[in-house]
Amino acid sequence: MLMNQIKPLVIPFSPDNVAIVKNNDLCSECGHCFSVCQEEIGVGARYHFQPGEEYKCIGCGQCTAACPEEAITGRPHYKIVKELIRDPEKIVIFSTSPSVRVGFADGFGKEPGTFAQDEMVGALRALGADYVLDVTFAADLTIMEEGSELLKRILSGSAPLPQFTSCCPAWVKYFETWHPDKLAHISSAKSPIGMQGALIKTYYAHKMHLDPEKIVSVAVTPCTAKKFEISREELCDSGKLLGLDQLQDNDYVVTTKELVQWCKEEGLDIDHITPSKFDDILGEGTGGGMIFGNTGGVMEAALRTVYKVLEKKDPPEGFFKLEPVRGLSSRKVAEVEIAGHKLKACIIYGTAEADRFLNGDMSGYHFVEVMTCPGGCISGAGQPNCNVTPVPDYVRQNRINALYSKDERSTYRNSMDNPEITQIYTEFLKEPLSPLSELLLHTTYHKR
Repeated sequence: MLMNQIKPLVIPFSPDNVAIVKNNDLCSECGHCFSVCQEEIGVGARYHFQPGEEYKCIGCGQCTAACPEEAITGRPHYKIVKELIRDPEKIVIFSTSPSVRVGFADGFGKEPGTFAQDEMVGALRALGADYVLDVTFAADLTIMEEGSELLKRILSGSAPLPQFTSCCPAWVKYFETWHPDKLAHISSAKSPIGMQGALIKTYYAHKMHLDPEKIVSVAVTPCTAKKFEISREELCDSGKLLGLDQLQDNDYVVTTKELVQWCKEEGLDIDHITPSKFDDILGEGTGGGMIFGNTGGVMEAALRTVYKVLEKKDPPEGFFKLEPVRGLSSRKVAEVEIAGHKLKACIIYGTAEADRFLNGDMSGYHFVEVMTCPGGCISGAGQPNCNVTPVPDYVRQNRINALYSKDERSTYRNSMDNPEITQIYTEFLKEPLSPLSELLLHTTYHKR
């Protein structure tokens, strides 16, 4: 049916879309948005332009990355956050995703993939942040919880295999929308941002003697779909624990593009930003947490930890550079043996590719990582496009290489070796999959 259309198809946008917006006056109806949504994301392929038919956008924003006129953009939050910073009653806490630090400098014309962590933190402080934390810590926590869940499935059959990752909100929404019959396969672990927000308003607030009702938790991400994720009714668990029903775990999402735009509006140039470090507690994570931004990174980090748990010793060097899970292929397969267990993993980016996997033979697989965006979060729709549409692979590869390079230089490269991870379990959570961990760090998914 779609091939019979003479005029290029464009995505119909709802004004209620919480992730992306469109300026119809700028649209040339070139059809690039629908093409990427159809071929790589797989949503457009399901749409038949029937009267009254809803376009079930998953918020990934890859249409924005394909739009040469910039008619489609992420729905901005930074102006709201800017006003909240001016409110002396508010405590504004930013948490930065791994990929932002390898995309931020791109927005100022630097070499794509430049690692600009300290400049990113410095920029947030200059913009008025009260605290700047690192989601890389929560990525390590995700490995502890998701890895423990995987081991439980493998060793006790507590839930079906393979287990799918749940870090990517666009992928999760895609799964909920078109494969609700398989939801038992997806990990119950929240995304790192989901975990970070819940802990900021509970553990962090307690440690720092902050009133959680005054905290504004802002996630700085490469991802437009996070704007939908933070609005999920399920992600208000800090409020449940504290008896504050209206308390959201995360309040706003500022993308890398928004951060760059905000800096430029305030006259901040990356060459003149005073570099700074993250605040203590929920601060920097390990190399394993850092590579979460890359396709295959979640899988590699998880296997490092699974190896140490089962073998009770550090992984061999090959587990710290697991070549089968790396690269820009949209589907990769890796097989490893740990403590006598042969584990088969699949790494996928693009929900259309994930759909083909779900409709195929999944038997024999134990763990499947899915990210929506090409190359992983490093190519999220909230990242600068380096003045090229669509973003070329060399930009993606540069960003990927920068995160792997940081991993190689890290003091700790296995998530379970992070001293702050040990501390938060000792002081607060007790152990992975504990009742408190289940409340704050896990969630449920449902048919959409």
